[in-house]
This record gives sequence, structure tokens and C-alpha cells, in this order.
Amino acid sequence: MTATIETGPGATAVRHQPAVRLAGVTKTFRDGGAPVLDGIDLDVAPGEFVCLLGASGCGKSTLLTIAAGLDAPTQGTVEVPDGRAALMFQESALFPWLTAGQNIDLALRLRGLSARRERRAEAERLLALVRLHGAYDKRPHQLSGGMRQRVALARALAQDSSVLLMDEPFAALDAITRDVLHEELVRLWEATGLAVVFVTHNVREAVRLGQRVVLLSSRPGRVAREWRVDIPQPRRVEDKDVAELSIEITEHLREEISRHGR
Repeated sequence: MTATIETGPGATAVRHQPAVRLAGVTKTFRDGGAPVLDGIDLDVAPGEFVCLLGASGCGKSTLLTIAAGLDAPTQGTVEVPDGRAALMFQESALFPWLTAGQNIDLALRLRGLSARRERRAEAERLLALVRLHGAYDKRPHQLSGGMRQRVALARALAQDSSVLLMDEPFAALDAITRDVLHEELVRLWEATGLAVVFVTHNVREAVRLGQRVVLLSSRPGRVAREWRVDIPQPRRVEDKDVAELSIEITEHLREEISRHGR
């Protein structure tokens, strides 16, 4: 099956295989229990940046772990035609006894790169890509929170996937660091052509980053509404157009929370 979606900066609509397809995805954690997710249908085009938005507990992270292949849906299907997606967590989840470069090296070994010299060169290239030149030998405790997230991003890129799943990766950072990393993420997305699925509960962050914002209802999580974000990059959270669309989306989010009593 093919779909028509406009993707990438300045792209025109083309027919394509989706980078990620979720069809009728339902998730229940115990027999007879209420579903966390209920009938999620979502296609993400190659190179598309999609933000998943919703109240805490609506199943955003569960949906991401299912898309990553770390959990299975109770019902429905998940397709990632190019293979398993790379996943980046809210916390950097770096191994503290390894250096920044060694954390990336581990992902490269799991990817199948056997030559140590080749892995070292690739790890240094990825660190440079996220603007951490010379950080190969630094341990996580020597890095700031923002720098640790950059290493985590480089490690995700080391998996050489065409799909990057991000679970609130900037939520724990201060506003200035988060803003800088927003810019870096958009730069990397434009440079690599990755499809990105970015989970957040921050409406302005979603509008700041995404080409499309998908609002999930409170439990059970269902696709409540979607918005195309036709604001050209670069964007800032304080931009007038970003603020106006954020206000509109926030009203719908409040309605969903009120409707479900959460």
C-alpha cells in the first residue's frame, strides 16, 4: 500500500512506502484490563518529522516502544520496512563506565562493524556531527546534561536506521539548552533525511519541531486529531505563528483531558 504525504523541507507530494506504519495498534497490559492504546492507525513518511503529543499517561511512550520493537501490540501490526528503528530515551542512558566514544562504539559493534579502527573513525565522525569534537575519551560524568543527550543522539545515529524514535529526550534540560538542542536536531534531521517520531507533552516543542503534530487522547490512547505545521524552519518557540498554533492545539489538548477526567 502507498500513501501520499508531503515530506522534507520544501518537498512535493510523492507516493511512497511509509517509514513506519502502525495499523490498528491496541495495547492491554493484563487480561481483562482497560487498553492503554486503542486502534492506533499512523503512517510516517520517509523523511517526515512527526510529533506525538498528549497528556501524561496517554500511552505515548508505550506507542514508541511498540514502534521500536521492544514490545508487541495486543492487537494490530507494526511495519518498519527498512528494519528496526533507533530509539532515544528521556534520559541519556549512557553506560557510566564507558567513555562517550565507547558508548557509541558499542552500538557500532551491535550494528556489525568489526574493525576497531573503522569503529573509532565512525564514532568520532558521529561525535563531530553532533558538535562534540574531541569528546571521545570523556566519561558521562564529565559532560553536561545537554552534552550527554548529544552523545545519546550520536549513539542512536550509529544504528544506521532510517527512523529515529525520540521519547521526550529534552524534557529534563533547562530552557536554553533545550532550545539549542532543538536547533541541532532540526539541523541533523535536514542533513540526514531521517524520519523522526518525537514524543512530547510540551505543545510548543511539538510545534517548534514537527511537520505534523498528532494529538493522542487520554486513556485509552487514540488519535484524536492531527495538524500540519506549515511554518518554515528555522522556527523558535516564541515566534508568532508557533505561538498561535500552540494555543489552538493546547485548547484541544485541554478538551481531551477534560473529556476523560484527567
